[in-house]
Amino acid sequence: MARHAQNQRGRGALYTAEQRARRDGSVWTLVQGILAPLQFLVFLISLTLVLRYLATGEGYALATASIVIKTGVLYLIMITGAIWEKVVFGQYLFAPAFFWEDVFSFGVIALHSAYLWALWSGALGPEGLIGLALAAYTAYAINAAQFLWKLRMARLQAGETA
Repeated sequence: MARHAQNQRGRGALYTAEQRARRDGSVWTLVQGILAPLQFLVFLISLTLVLRYLATGEGYALATASIVIKTGVLYLIMITGAIWEKVVFGQYLFAPAFFWEDVFSFGVIALHSAYLWALWSGALGPEGLIGLALAAYTAYAINAAQFLWKLRMARLQAGETA
């Protein structure tokens, strides 16, 4: 079945005509279009606060709060993204067109979740928590780049079919 969808999409195309119509007609596409830049903004603000803490030793509570907020936004975009994938591709996650992005997203979620667990359990001190947050943020930045690349590919392919 995945091979059939790949044949319908054509070589390297992300969407079949039906999938593109579902994508373009779904409210979840708009939700993702709003949440993705919001999440990136929250990431930038939080990263700034984390780096400020590392540079000055001050603002740990604010940096921590920002990491928790960033993690909440990440969970929200992951849940709504899974719904979007179900609407467009017929499965909640790991649709062939976004398989590797989804795989890497689970690593990002795992790192952010490990941060929350370590924070709430007291398993790590401030330096360990900040280190874990930076690892999570690095993974998030890579994952965001994956999705931006796919968005670019989709736009280029849309131009080819127009």
